[in-house]
Amino acid sequence: MTHERSSELQERLHRLVPGGSHTYARGSDQYPEHLTPILTHGVGARVWDVDDNEYVEYGSGLRSVTLGHGYRPVVDAVADAVARGTNFSRPTELEVLAAEDFLRTVPTAEMVKFAKNGSDATTAAVRLSRAVTGRTEIAVCAQPFFSVDDWFIGTTEMNAGISPGAVHRFPFDDAPALERILADHDIACVVMEAAGALAEPSPGYLEAVRAACDRHGTVLVFDEMITGFRWSSAGAQGVYGVTPDLSCWGKAMGNGLPVSALAGRRDLMELGGLRTDSDRVFLLSTTHGPETTGLAAFRAVVRAYETEDPVGAMERAGARLRDAVTEVAAEAGIAEHLRVLGRPSCLVFATADAGGVPSQAYRTLFLQEMLSRGVLGQSFVVSAAHTDADVDQTVDAVREAVLVYRKALEAGTTEGLLRGRPVAPALRRLAAPRRLPDLTRSHLEP
Repeated sequence: MTHERSSELQERLHRLVPGGSHTYARGSDQYPEHLTPILTHGVGARVWDVDDNEYVEYGSGLRSVTLGHGYRPVVDAVADAVARGTNFSRPTELEVLAAEDFLRTVPTAEMVKFAKNGSDATTAAVRLSRAVTGRTEIAVCAQPFFSVDDWFIGTTEMNAGISPGAVHRFPFDDAPALERILADHDIACVVMEAAGALAEPSPGYLEAVRAACDRHGTVLVFDEMITGFRWSSAGAQGVYGVTPDLSCWGKAMGNGLPVSALAGRRDLMELGGLRTDSDRVFLLSTTHGPETTGLAAFRAVVRAYETEDPVGAMERAGARLRDAVTEVAAEAGIAEHLRVLGRPSCLVFATADAGGVPSQAYRTLFLQEMLSRGVLGQSFVVSAAHTDADVDQTVDAVREAVLVYRKALEAGTTEGLLRGRPVAPALRRLAAPRRLPDLTRSHLEP
């Protein structure tokens, strides 16, 4: 493979766009040096770059593409919507139909409002919770990412220019820890994912969270950005049977088209509407939230989940990939250093050095060897479009990559094998960090 054209365009991007990309998780610092493909198009689970290299892609648009690139029913629905006009001065029939589709798909919600990105929805949920409770402090689960807005970014290392807020972090799957926060502070809302890429809730945990929020008059908000349409079409709440007061959706809703949603209880959502005697909440008001292409894409996605089994396809492909990669790593004698973790539809890989310590350098070495063999991905997150042939090609690439990985382990260093600097966490204070923290969550996208 050659990457001359990609390298040239990446350098041009750095001159034109801060960070060289529009999403930190897509940045060149997240990939091996000089192996930063600039893509032209994708079909199914495969993508091509400007140097005409072909890859099996994982992560699928930061988990937003569950049906595969160029999925024809979505393409046709969007093309039809564009031809009929995309934005108007009054609501369209499509808004009614899309809302009905959503509330049928997520029966635990009573009202929905659409927007364009996940941060719109999560920030609206926080604002609404503060208005409902009259409180300002919030509790946020110690999970990777919830919003680009100040209330969350202020809790990260990358907090320059942000006023500090009263945000309390609590560990996932630890009900007593959350109970202590709710008892000691006036918390407006609890914001969390019901499950994470690396963690399923223990039996009874989500029920305990629901009960604690009820006892303390706190609004429970589930972030369903990743779990929605990946755990099930009804999200994590549809799998675990615990209903939040509000939930926030995005990513796979449009199979890569921009559309998100805030959904929840009618009595809360109506405070952002016209049928209330209370002080109104500025909930969501966006020019492009109801534009027709995103809503048309969403409706086509709903049809696919009603007539096909995308979640089942992802589970099967992910399980097959996980088992095969685990076997290859074991055969190479590095099973303790290269592990595949998570739900089959949302797999990640963890890398460790010769001492068993999580290592950015070894992660970068693995990424480098996989990219060189036609596999692109910061994770092993599949889509329903991943075929047996895609998985087989990936396993073949892993089989060769682990030989290089084992050589580095035997030498006790990646020096001489890794071409360039290690990747770095996406959210960090310094552009060139003085030290490289634990890698295990660096693949999770902001």
